[in-house]
Amino acid sequence: MRPDPIRLGALLREVAGTEILPRWGRIEADTKGDGSLVTSADLAVQQRLTEALAAEYPGIPLLGEEMSEAAQQARLSESPEGVWVLDPVDGTGNYACGFPGFAISLALVRHARVELGVVLDPVRDECFSAVRGAGAKLDGTPITPFAPGPALGDCIAMVDFKRLPPKRVPALLRPGGFRSQRNLGAVALEWCWLACGRYQLYLHGGQKLWDYAAGRLIAHEAGVAARLYRPGGVSPAETLDLEPRVALAAADRRLFELWHDFVALPLIET
Repeated sequence: MRPDPIRLGALLREVAGTEILPRWGRIEADTKGDGSLVTSADLAVQQRLTEALAAEYPGIPLLGEEMSEAAQQARLSESPEGVWVLDPVDGTGNYACGFPGFAISLALVRHARVELGVVLDPVRDECFSAVRGAGAKLDGTPITPFAPGPALGDCIAMVDFKRLPPKRVPALLRPGGFRSQRNLGAVALEWCWLACGRYQLYLHGGQKLWDYAAGRLIAHEAGVAARLYRPGGVSPAETLDLEPRVALAAADRRLFELWHDFVALPLIET
């Protein structure tokens, strides 16, 4: 059975309604070995979707954030039908602290590329989706990025300073880079918000496959100009693996080239 983004969106809404929203505002988080947070909601969502997707789409294994790295690596040697890539609660830090910026992110990877992506924002009840070659949608309505002007100074930038080397930050704050800066703290939503025109420039210093797989496809299909780089690299890195990526993106190609020159890669020295 070919996965249907509408059906998948309904499934994510069902799981969010029973596992994420009822726990929000009264949940404790544990710290994982890499310093990130995990909650009972992360684990419950991953378990529910693992079971539901296996029942509806047998033969497609699932790679979830809350799995061991060895298990994740094994999933990447995918079956002929592909592999699901899941972030059960993208923006766990926001979720645990009561900030309304988190999502479920689900992608289907086949033949080493992302073919389908669905991102659900449970708080706003917004479901973003894309199928490769068929455009991007928000609750069934096509979306496109928005550029308020031709210059970087006309734009809002989403910049995650936490994952950038401190010595690189002052240069990013020099005049001419952007009109104003935001940081949402949920990678999948950041890609989707760029796709539907809520800001124009994007810079993130380290996101994993489950963070960007669905959202980046949605942004690409909407018309966003974007590239991923290995930390310390200056050439795009498009292979899908477990290593982190630096993300650079803009609402259109012209803004991307200006933003690329302004940021000045390599961003992170290795």
